[in-house]
Amino acid sequence: MVAPSRPPMIEITGLTFAYGHAAPVFRSFSWSVAAGEAWTIIGPSGCGKSTLLYLVAGLRQPQAGQVLVEGQPVPRPRASTGLVLQDYGLLPWATVWENVALPMRLGQFYRRKAPANRGPRPYPRPDITADQVDYWLKRLGVAHLRDKYPSQISGGQRQRTAIARSLLQRPQLLLLDEPFSSLDAVTREDLQCLTLELRQETGVTTVVVTHTIEEAAFLGQRILVLGRPPNTRAQVIENPTAGTPAYRGQPTYWQKISELRAALEEK
Repeated sequence: MVAPSRPPMIEITGLTFAYGHAAPVFRSFSWSVAAGEAWTIIGPSGCGKSTLLYLVAGLRQPQAGQVLVEGQPVPRPRASTGLVLQDYGLLPWATVWENVALPMRLGQFYRRKAPANRGPRPYPRPDITADQVDYWLKRLGVAHLRDKYPSQISGGQRQRTAIARSLLQRPQLLLLDEPFSSLDAVTREDLQCLTLELRQETGVTTVVVTHTIEEAAFLGQRILVLGRPPNTRAQVIENPTAGTPAYRGQPTYWQKISELRAALEEK
């Protein structure tokens, strides 16, 4: 007996989206991501990179077309989708441990309050434990900062804290919106390598929005290139040899950077 095929992790068909009465950012746009793939999205400022991520995350809704994640529409954020933002999204009045543990606290709250017959839960998983919080603090290298507040730690440490919080929910899809753009070069490269390690360890599908050609080539085994709105088709550049820290030293990496630069100049 043949097992049923899994739906794409992300399937967008005929997407049209605009802000208010402005011209559409996307018009009849289609794009698909398979489970386990590593994508980056690049394009000029204002092309809709972050907008596309927010549509997939359920934070925005299309005016036309369909956005499916694991075969289901996303009218609201999902517990199995992690979102990491450029500005970290940490609570300034909470410690590092409390920020990472937030999905656990929310899951416990909804487990007590939500009706039993509500169906699939859009909020964080209710079965997260304090031991799992401690594990991700240690894995992300911020366990020694557990009692510090965001204002007391560096930008790279804040981003590690934000990533730990997202991974605590054991997401099947991890969306990162220009997560390293405000960091210095050494910290940025360190976190890029960490992202590769975490994807290999967990098998999570990753989509990284970036404005940096080098980052797009390093992190994305498939790269979506967007242009000036309205975006009507998905231009995809294949980059199958990416995915390891050693890739930066390979000729194919530099060739891919040149290919991406040429693609962007055509937009």
